[in-house]
Amino acid sequence: MFYAMESQNDNNMKYFTRKMVAPKDLNSNGTLFGGRVLDWIDEEAYIYCSCQLNNDRVVTRKIGSIDFNHSAIRGDIIEIGMETVNFGTTSITVRCHVRNKRTEQVITSVEQIVFVNLGPDGKPAPHGVTKCK
Repeated sequence: MFYAMESQNDNNMKYFTRKMVAPKDLNSNGTLFGGRVLDWIDEEAYIYCSCQLNNDRVVTRKIGSIDFNHSAIRGDIIEIGMETVNFGTTSITVRCHVRNKRTEQVITSVEQIVFVNLGPDGKPAPHGVTKCK
């Protein structure tokens, strides 16, 4: 069963986490390394989805197309936003925006991240959730 969320606009994006871009987060061009931001996105998506499904046994199934829109530099404060796109029987799909806190310019966006809810046996299990918390 699939439950589509009503709205896809940025008003539903919830920004819970902020990070400061540090020297260890930079690539050879002195801007935020794409791999670092993807690590942050996957971690934040896990936390968000496990809270929505009230289960810490969720795993990343798919990360859709990733758009690197703007760069960030040392000292920038970024925030990571998540929005629920839909609920499946055993899955939850979210989208993510990483933006500069001061300018609100989107640095990276991922329109589809799918997590699967696991049961005690480690196999996909129905979660029974149909709306956001």
